[in-house]
Amino acid sequence: MRRNIAVLALLLSASGLAAAQEFPQRPVRFIVGFAPGGGADAAARALAQKMSEAWGQAVLVDNRAGAGGNLAAEAIAKAAPDGYNMLISSPGPIVTSPYLYEKLAYDPLKELAPITLIGSGANVMLINPNSPATNVRELITWARSKPGGLNYVTSGIGSTPHLAAELFGAAAHIDNLVHVPYKSAAPALLDVIAGRGDLMIVSLPTALGQIKAGKVRALAVASPKRAPQLPDVPTSEEAGVPGFEVTTWWGFFAPAGLPGGIITRTNQIAVKALRSQEMRESLAREGADAIGNSPAEFAAFIQQESAKWSRVIKTSNIKAE
Repeated sequence: MRRNIAVLALLLSASGLAAAQEFPQRPVRFIVGFAPGGGADAAARALAQKMSEAWGQAVLVDNRAGAGGNLAAEAIAKAAPDGYNMLISSPGPIVTSPYLYEKLAYDPLKELAPITLIGSGANVMLINPNSPATNVRELITWARSKPGGLNYVTSGIGSTPHLAAELFGAAAHIDNLVHVPYKSAAPALLDVIAGRGDLMIVSLPTALGQIKAGKVRALAVASPKRAPQLPDVPTSEEAGVPGFEVTTWWGFFAPAGLPGGIITRTNQIAVKALRSQEMRESLAREGADAIGNSPAEFAAFIQQESAKWSRVIKTSNIKAE
């Protein structure tokens, strides 16, 4: 009996390996929850090209914008676990939406299988060049003493800039920050340039051009190391706010239930692609570093991010509209 079970297990393992080696047999679709042109879309298209070359099959990028990426995440969470529909997502639908929305139509931790972390990039703290603060310590002093509080602008309630500013307020012990939400990052950034917004924390690619043009002042990057694009701008820890780290990242997911052999093989191909010069250069243009880790490492990262942002959302009592 034991011998028969062992033989069966071996046959099933061999069958799974063969299926993984033969996958895919037709075009694969990468679903992106945002419009073309953004960081997630750029990461998806660069990875799709490399994966297509390795698989010998077309990889199509399908942009399904809506609900901050939640619609795309839901589509993959409910898709057949055959590997022909996969997700490229930014953090929101994975690690913040479950805590921002009272009812979410999917559970990212149970219904999505992590494949690999594609890349991550720094967020940067911005003020108007004419503001009285020239560094983070001066910003904190200014914020604490400003009548009516210091206002910070964001791309909307529950967005990464919103959560980042709340995390900064907690780390810097500032209790009079005033949130001014916009519908997107562009008009919020314009108001910082115009001097109507005191503070904005946003992904580096969004603001890099304005920083280089001198229209906004970068006080710190919210990451463990300095950004190559802004070598003279200190990290948050160097600036005096340890523990304030906010990265924008993009992850590669499949529906839960996808056979382990296909996940392993897909991860191997994706990691190899992410270590290529072309992928590193492509992500660098988006202000990000290529990562490429194992499914287990990516799952552990997601757990850490979920715990971090759930605390911020709960403490700040933030609810998505």
